[in-house]
Amino acid sequence: MSEPSSPRPARGRPPRLDQARTVETALTLLNDSGLDALTMRRLAEAMGVQAGALYRYFATKGDLLTAMAERMVVGVCAPADGVGGADWSDRLAGLARALRRALLAHRDSARVFAGTHSTGPNTLGFADAGIGVLRDAGFTDADAARALMAMVHFTVGHTLEEQAALRPGDGSPADPDVLREAVASDGYPHLTAALPTLTEPDYEPHFEFGLALLVAGLRALRRPHHR
Repeated sequence: MSEPSSPRPARGRPPRLDQARTVETALTLLNDSGLDALTMRRLAEAMGVQAGALYRYFATKGDLLTAMAERMVVGVCAPADGVGGADWSDRLAGLARALRRALLAHRDSARVFAGTHSTGPNTLGFADAGIGVLRDAGFTDADAARALMAMVHFTVGHTLEEQAALRPGDGSPADPDVLREAVASDGYPHLTAALPTLTEPDYEPHFEFGLALLVAGLRALRRPHHR
């Protein structure tokens, strides 16, 4: 589907409004203030236009969020970690890591991305690359599709929790003392033993553990289909 043309600018002056610049401005506002503060009115003010002008490109805020999600995943469909000839599990894990990195580059990105259904080239390219890795490994078409969805849901869900654990504004991890005090006050011996891990501020080991479980499960359940 072709994009609507931009309003014709005065001679020698760039257009004040176009779809790409609107999305970039929305991402800047997202990074500065978070999703809850991102409104169509505030975006219009940042663009120097009337709020109604935005609806030329985005009929609803949901349409804007979908375009933002599409922009976030630029380049994610590139060969996973530069190992195009690696084992399928390494390539799939590389795509998951690339998606997480892309989302972590923007504040509240997982909230924006979750539930959007972009049909743009970045999103479709990522999905096609993931399913291609799995089909080449011998997964059936149906299993490849479901495996990709499981990987995406895990990655987005993990990133959602990771970003929710950050205090707005300063980027510091949530205070782990709250959990420590709650566990100690009521006597939970198993949680007490696991507290060093549960209160670990670095989420990458948690992500890698879950990703390894997902890949191991796919490997165990794989039903090769020779096309």
